Amino acid sequence: MLVRTALVAALVFSTSAIADEGMWTFHDFPSEAVQQKYGVTVDRAWLDRVQRSVTRHESGCTGSFVSPNGLVLTNHHCVMRCLAEISDESSDYIGRGFIARSRAEERRCPTEILSVLLDVEEITPQVLAATQGLRDSEANEARKQTLSRLEADCVERSKEKGAEPLACESVSLYQGGQYFLYKYKRYDDVRMVFAPQHAIAAFGGDPDNFHFPRWSLDFSLLRVYENGAPARTPNYLPWRAEGPQAGELVFVAGHPGRTNRLFTVEQLKFQRDTQFPEYLVRNSELRGRLIQWGKTGEEPARIIQRPLQSLENMLKVYRGLNKALLDDRLMIAKSEREQALREHVLASTELTQTVGSAWDDIANAQERYRQIYGEYLYLESAAGFNSTLFRYARQLVRAAAELGKPNELRLREYADSNLPKLSAAVLAETPVYPEYEKLTLSLSLEKLREHLGPDHPVVRRLLSTESPDALANRLVDGTQLADARVRKSLWDGGAATIEASTDPMIVLARSIDPEARAVRKIYEDEVQARVAAAQERIAKARFAAYGTSTYPDATFTLRLSYGSVQGWHENGRHIEPFTTLERLYERATGNPPFALPQVWLNTRHELDPNTRFNLVSTNDVVGGNSGSPLIDRQGRLVGLVFDGNIHSLSGNYWYDAELNRTVSVHPAIMLLALEKVYGMGDLAREIKGSR
Repeated sequence: MLVRTALVAALVFSTSAIADEGMWTFHDFPSEAVQQKYGVTVDRAWLDRVQRSVTRHESGCTGSFVSPNGLVLTNHHCVMRCLAEISDESSDYIGRGFIARSRAEERRCPTEILSVLLDVEEITPQVLAATQGLRDSEANEARKQTLSRLEADCVERSKEKGAEPLACESVSLYQGGQYFLYKYKRYDDVRMVFAPQHAIAAFGGDPDNFHFPRWSLDFSLLRVYENGAPARTPNYLPWRAEGPQAGELVFVAGHPGRTNRLFTVEQLKFQRDTQFPEYLVRNSELRGRLIQWGKTGEEPARIIQRPLQSLENMLKVYRGLNKALLDDRLMIAKSEREQALREHVLASTELTQTVGSAWDDIANAQERYRQIYGEYLYLESAAGFNSTLFRYARQLVRAAAELGKPNELRLREYADSNLPKLSAAVLAETPVYPEYEKLTLSLSLEKLREHLGPDHPVVRRLLSTESPDALANRLVDGTQLADARVRKSLWDGGAATIEASTDPMIVLARSIDPEARAVRKIYEDEVQARVAAAQERIAKARFAAYGTSTYPDATFTLRLSYGSVQGWHENGRHIEPFTTLERLYERATGNPPFALPQVWLNTRHELDPNTRFNLVSTNDVVGGNSGSPLIDRQGRLVGLVFDGNIHSLSGNYWYDAELNRTVSVHPAIMLLALEKVYGMGDLAREIKGSR
């Protein structure tokens, strides 16, 4: 039995033992493994300082403090929403870049919120006690109510110390094996300091995306303020301008989005056969329409810059994920690991009783999900109503209904812990473009009818007398929700004001809410609840055998990965780990996406052609790590993560040590750009002086 158990453990977890694999939590970081492999000690003091130097951006990215005066380094593509929100027809800050030459010129980002993780608290016993002995659907409700209550209690306890209250968010790790409260300090006054032109930040565009060699200056600088002044941030990362050397140990601290490395085979099949094909078809058509509309004039071309770049990135991601799931090697490996764990369970009477039919329960839940997926996607997830204006309407309608309930009984996204982010997004003064809204809404209504069918009650109610184009035009032309003052009035007015509103977008959101909530209820009771209960049982089996010697799936919470700077071998050639400035000019064609801003052409003779530009390392990252600092053993910044290579796209499911690589901007090129190209010497001195 012991020999068999050891063999199973070796099969299931052998990869992470020999590779630079893993997105580890700061409270369970494998310091001993790093010491054994690299001879470097990562102690608690190092971890604490780095933890408080890293920022989480609600836009889905990461950043880091790089001076004691609230200066934050992140990617250019992570601030494109802010740049779009502060731009207008006369000021295209995405295309032309943004430069604040004084603190007075730093522009506030209307919807940006940055958070810094200060502390964690385990709440696993409380959550498990609340769900003990309940049916799956009852346990699911009890779990959500308990998490909302614990979050609210955490906020109240933080107020007792007399300081600004913390933001407390519940986090599930190991698919329900552990629960924590993550306690954040939030900054809601975030200002734009510097961003280069889009042409150099995204040099190579979609053709180069997820490839290497690269020459992308994908960086920007923000500053957080408190009480109208730059925030004091004593925990920050000093820059090591010369960057790392080949073979050197480096760390990535950031907030990877979500991985599915612990998914069962049936869950992977659902993504492969149902979820991904639908996404790719629907959004490929949207991409085509955006491109065509963007060709109709300068203003449409400006408007689509941010959504088109985001959409093209996600399409490439989903194609990569789908390709990974169509790879027999991955599915066979996943099947073997799952079978090994199941045999491990069957070898123990106690584990067999605990886990029971968990894998079969998940398989049955996936089949139920297939049955309701169209309605859930197009009604509850609102894929049939792709519009910023509709999103405002949905949030206002549901806020009016939910905020009158006790915190624990609300939909989770309307719990007190989420209200600051929600209200900031709904009430911010941000531009809305009617023609763009009509384009996206009309297409999504077409897809709603196509996927649910013309006889579906919602489709019949909305489109029996109007075409998708006509309905979209009427809704967008008739609504007043583009005005932040109107949204505030509706938000403050509550249920009575929402019920009395005749705004067509509010009327639409009200009219479909019963059907959307109904399919959400089915999903939560018959899919989410069953999967959560089964995953929790599987997690118990994993913990019984392996504890926390393996890392949990990513959850957009703070993680630390380790690796080294190195290239890779592919198709008979070696890919070097660094690129230099000289090759940038050789690749420039003068036409997008390989066109350089004029300022880079004007200053070429002043720049050292041997300056390192981008680099790759073996760190394990996924989406959400954009903007993460690349850090050396002494806790200095030696790069800025902005991408992975094409092989990293399968990182949602597994890590390939031979081919997966993280792509970063080198610190030398960022400083050279600030000093020599953009004349931002004071900003460069602030960074270099912070040592």
